[in-house]
Amino acid sequence: MFGLFKKKSELEKLQEKYKKLMEEGFKLQSINRSDSDQKYLEADAILKQIEGLQK
Repeated sequence: MFGLFKKKSELEKLQEKYKKLMEEGFKLQSINRSDSDQKYLEADAILKQIEGLQK
């Protein structure tokens, strides 16, 4: 309850975005392979940003 109004850090926002892109890419694998690959590329770019923030 006390964390209800806590703002998310930049790292938490990027992690959520990464997770969402990976899930979308997985769902698109059986439908449209090129769209799936695009989502995975976007997720990879987010992962590199996350790694940069963790250093």
